[in-house]
Amino acid sequence: AASDVYKRQIKSRSTWLRLLFMVVFYVLATVTSAVLSVVVVLGFFWVLFTGERNSQLKQAGQVIAGYLYEIIRYLTFNTEDKPFPFGNDLPSAESGD
Repeated sequence: AASDVYKRQIKSRSTWLRLLFMVVFYVLATVTSAVLSVVVVLGFFWVLFTGERNSQLKQAGQVIAGYLYEIIRYLTFNTEDKPFPFGNDLPSAESGD
């Protein structure tokens, strides 16, 4: 019956473990977004004062964007692969340009 399915899911250890990982990754996404904000501001001021893009900041931005993408995919149930540091490696800094 449907009530048995609900009871099984509510008692499922894997469901509650998933919630724990989701909370951890949500916190990591929040911290990572704050770091991204710093990278964005530094990148803007770098361009403002030098007229050039900073390759290290671009690479950092690429890694952060990839990491946030992996976290969002996990949080929205688009993948079961856990992002760094509980599963996948940190995304690379290679970009498409």
